[in-house]
Amino acid sequence: MGFFKWFTSKAKMKRWIFLILVGIILVGYGISTLLYFDTLGAIEILKIVGSFVIGFTTIIIGFVFMQKRTLELLVEESDTRKETQNVNTLIFNKKVYNQGPKIVVIGGGSGLNTVLRGLKNYTDNITAIVTVSDYGKTPTDSRKALQVLPLSDIRESLVALSYNEGEMESLLNTQFKSGQLKDLTFGDIYFLAMNNIHRNFTESIENSKEVLNITGKVLPVTLEEIKICAELDDGTVIENRDKIPEYVSETATKINRIYINPTNCTPAPGVIEAIKEADAIIIGPGSLYTNVIPNLLVRGIAKAIKECNGIKIYVSNIMTELGQTDEYTLSDHIRTINEYVGEGVIDYCIYDTGEIVPEFIKKYNFKGSDIVLPDIQKAKEMGVKLIQRNLSKVEGDSIRHDSDVIASTIIQLICDELKFEDMQNDSKYMLLNSRLKETKREIKKREKKEKKFQKSGKKPFERRPETSKSKFNTKYKDRIESIKDSDKNTAARRKMIENIEKGNKRKK
Repeated sequence: MGFFKWFTSKAKMKRWIFLILVGIILVGYGISTLLYFDTLGAIEILKIVGSFVIGFTTIIIGFVFMQKRTLELLVEESDTRKETQNVNTLIFNKKVYNQGPKIVVIGGGSGLNTVLRGLKNYTDNITAIVTVSDYGKTPTDSRKALQVLPLSDIRESLVALSYNEGEMESLLNTQFKSGQLKDLTFGDIYFLAMNNIHRNFTESIENSKEVLNITGKVLPVTLEEIKICAELDDGTVIENRDKIPEYVSETATKINRIYINPTNCTPAPGVIEAIKEADAIIIGPGSLYTNVIPNLLVRGIAKAIKECNGIKIYVSNIMTELGQTDEYTLSDHIRTINEYVGEGVIDYCIYDTGEIVPEFIKKYNFKGSDIVLPDIQKAKEMGVKLIQRNLSKVEGDSIRHDSDVIASTIIQLICDELKFEDMQNDSKYMLLNSRLKETKREIKKREKKEKKFQKSGKKPFERRPETSKSKFNTKYKDRIESIKDSDKNTAARRKMIENIEKGNKRKK
């Protein structure tokens, strides 16, 4: 059965076998012509030479591409991430994955985990550098007693890098409800035990790769618990992360700068080395001021990013955040990153051009958020190469980044760099390219489903023009007004019904 698998349409081998057969037929035709005629004229000679040249060329091309496709199939079948695999018929080649590109992802929260979730399908050499902070919240008595660092972001990143996310999330986030362990999670207890074994917090997290069977590794940006502070334009200093949006929105002031306390904290072991050796450094997406920038403020991090020879990519947020990035455009996000790492550090920026139905935008508008306006010209003036992708997707009532699209775009950039270095025949390039083709097929399938949704009658949301200063796209002004009118009419009907009921009660 394993033999016939090589001739399925998915294997893509038949085309090269057919090309080789065509070449053999042409060469055979040339030999037979040569043997058949006693004397050869100019036309016969041209036919013979042409059949030999074309025949041998097609045979060589067929064999080259057949061998290339064979290697790709071997690499695909040795992937332990796949649920459907037949390792018995092919060679297990884990070394290929270990030699994959070294990618460092810097940030925190759900944005960071979205990137990790996509990248783990391409390489094992992923390093997530994560903030260690309670964001101003008071630690529980159990955490104080056990002296456990705030590990929520680290736990979530480990979940994103695991082969079975559902099971891992249930395990690490199981919270104890009573006794001395009240309010602690199993993840806290696990890391406390690992720390006691290895006597080193960073090493205990690194060794969790084998224990928990995850792809890549997660490193705390520092071993010191940091407090994220915001200084506003009016001079107010806020030391509780959760209070920043509330105060900013109430006072209509803006964030002047973000700093961490202690200000001179040192990076955890292995962090600087991972950054310097990276083939690509990914910054974002995530809360700009409370998830992304705090990592850049740890001593030596920004300098290491500058000195890294790998490509630096910023993945922009899709929506602004109330009390943090109100009215921020794409260039505002890039400018803010530059203020903390330096001008010209970011090579690429991946931003969203996805289509979202107005009903979802309306929900975000009610919460004080809006779509990040892509002021392309201003962003280009900063020396950043912009890449448009359909990053957004709707999950429940929320707009989220598409992990497959982000990861495939990042890997495509790395492949382009390998091509530039003339490494198309390198196993690393062939693996990545094979993965990309598979992911693109899956993305196309999703796009077809989205088109069916659009045909159902709901019009997609399109971005407002760059010159527009409105909070919502003028194209959908009438539609949005009708939504608001509908809400008003519903409220008016309810009030009328209430008045009728009150009148009936009075009559009685």
